[in-house]
Amino acid sequence: MQLGICANTAGLNLLSPSPGLDFLEGFTQELLQPETPDAARTRPAEALLARGFTLPASNRFLPADLKVVGPDVDLARLDRYAETTFRRAKEINMTLVVFGSAGARMIPPGFSAATAFEQFVDVLRQIGPLAEEQGVTLLVEPLNRGECNCVNTILEGAEAVRRSNTRGVQLLVDIFHMLRNGESADDILKVAPLIRHVHVAENKDRAAPGIHGDNFRSFFRALRRANYHGRLTVEADWTDLPNQVAPTLAALRTQLRDSGY
Repeated sequence: MQLGICANTAGLNLLSPSPGLDFLEGFTQELLQPETPDAARTRPAEALLARGFTLPASNRFLPADLKVVGPDVDLARLDRYAETTFRRAKEINMTLVVFGSAGARMIPPGFSAATAFEQFVDVLRQIGPLAEEQGVTLLVEPLNRGECNCVNTILEGAEAVRRSNTRGVQLLVDIFHMLRNGESADDILKVAPLIRHVHVAENKDRAAPGIHGDNFRSFFRALRRANYHGRLTVEADWTDLPNQVAPTLAALRTQLRDSGY
């Protein structure tokens, strides 16, 4: 399994290519700048690529004010944003864009949760084909209930993916969010065909693996049984990123090896 690190652009710029670090995952809004005209944008992604990194994925897809649920959904703006994101992703060979975006997905007080879910599925149906046209997969990321109130579990995420009915939309499994929700590792087997990417961090403090000693082996064994052999990104709240990368990757490699990888 390939292991990568997720951080903002400032953090990624502190890193040097190193053994065991297979890829980087940055923030869509920083790397691709979807609402900045081509002539005005800076190109942090290209600068990282020039230093020898690969950037197959990005997350933090939408800004908080670009709502996908509730009474203030701007479908025209969303269309423009998505089209630019996926076009620019293709230009740098980025194939995965993670749709977490808690602010954009937050259901406002008094608004129907069932209606919001339907809105979310409709958005996936609308922009999924735009991703597919560019060879990009949009990844639904279920978020823990403490951060968001729309699509929290991997079972709910899988339902949204299935209902979107487009190959341009698939599922991300984030072990940190599963831990916060108290989800079972066995749920991974129920959504196995849809999984295209995985995130991980420790439950306490969203720390990098190895800090508090969280045991992820049940989740890794489930992923192995699901025949997942893709990428695994550490999406942590880093406290000393350059010095944490090597021990974090070593801790993950040990647990992956113990789990059959």
